[in-house]
Order: sequence, then structure tokens, then C-alpha cells
Amino acid sequence: MRPVAAGAFKAGFLVLASLCAWYGGYLLAELIPDAPLSSTVYNIRSIGKKPVLKAPAPRRQKCDHWTACPPNTYAYRLLSGGGRNNYAKVCFEDELLIGQKIGNAARGINIAIVNYATGKVTATRSFDMYEGDNSGPMTEFIQSAPPKSLLLMVTYDDGSTRLKDDAKNAIEALGSKEIRNMRFRSSWVFIAAKGFELPVEIQREKINHSDNKKNRYSGWPAEIQIEGCIPREPS
Repeated sequence: MRPVAAGAFKAGFLVLASLCAWYGGYLLAELIPDAPLSSTVYNIRSIGKKPVLKAPAPRRQKCDHWTACPPNTYAYRLLSGGGRNNYAKVCFEDELLIGQKIGNAARGINIAIVNYATGKVTATRSFDMYEGDNSGPMTEFIQSAPPKSLLLMVTYDDGSTRLKDDAKNAIEALGSKEIRNMRFRSSWVFIAAKGFELPVEIQREKINHSDNKKNRYSGWPAEIQIEGCIPREPS
């Protein structure tokens, strides 16, 4: 083959090869979906690796308990106030009965009354123990709770300055061991039963004083809480 003819043949072959390569690349681009190059490289590198198994997120329990209450029980959580901006809360069967979110948590002693048979709240009140004479109204409120009631009590700010003996006696009659130890801004939570007995293993009361070395909020004691599960009334 003459040199001129051989050169022309080679040039034609290169042009044809280039066209084939271009067309092949075009087809490949059309067949492969759009994806970032980094993703493609990652997918190639991931071939052969063992899949990473992720644990499912823990299921939320009633009243934010860590574990679920057994069947035929009520879940409850009582949280005192702690510091100026941390209001008291009472949760029962995953319903917020007292709290800033629903606008009924206030300075003093906050009380929720729950029907033990139905698990439904019947009344909530807050009683300011720093200003005004509210011991009498609080005593009447406690005594107005019908038999077979649960009474859930939490403090926010001060619950003791104007707390008189009539109210102390009424709370003490429900089984409180700490009501007479209340001091200025003590954090206090208490759950009581009227007309029936709570199981002995249930923690019913807790207190933290404002002069405790564990104060968290510059003279305000840290919030405290009790939570648990109460057996429902047998049907």
C-alpha cells in the first residue's frame, strides 16, 4: 500500500474510532441516571462492605418514662419547679395536668385531683404560699376531693412562707412525712391517695431545700421528680 493511501486509511480509522467512542459515551450517559461523581465513587468503594445495622430509635413512653408501665397501670410523673424559669409539671397517663405549656402552673403549691377509677383529672388548682392567705382555700380543695381520688402535688418557687397548720394537717393526713419540713423555696413533690392505699413500693414524696449545697439556680434548689406506675382499680 502506498504511503499516501496508508496515511489516509489511518486518518479515516481514527475519525471512525473517535465517533464510535463519542457515541458510546453518549449512550452510557443516557442510560446511567444523574448522580454526583462523589456518590458514584462512594458506591463503587462500598461494594463488598458489610451493611451497617442501626438500632431503631427508642419508642417514647407515657409521661416520658424510660420504660413502659405494665398493663393495667397508670403512668405518672411529678416534677417540681427549679429556678425562676423552670415551672412545675404533673403528667398522668401521658396527659399534662399542670405545666407552663397549658398555663396553669404558678407560684406556690400546685395540686391535681384524679379519679382513680377512670384515670381522668377532675380538678387542678395552684395556691400561692408567698402572698395572700391561701392555706384555708387549699385545705378546702384537698378535703373536697371525693373518695377514690389521687392527689398529685408539686411546688414552684415558695410553697411554705404562708403555709398554715390547717393545710399541713390536711396534707399530713394523706400520708406526707415532709410537709412540716418545708422551707422557703423548698422543692417538694407528693402523691397521695384518698379512700384507698397505694402500694408500699411506690415512692410517694421527695424534698430538696433551698439551702442545700446542690443548689443549681443561685439560691433556688434544683427541680426534683418522682415517677412510676400505679395499679388501676380492679374491675
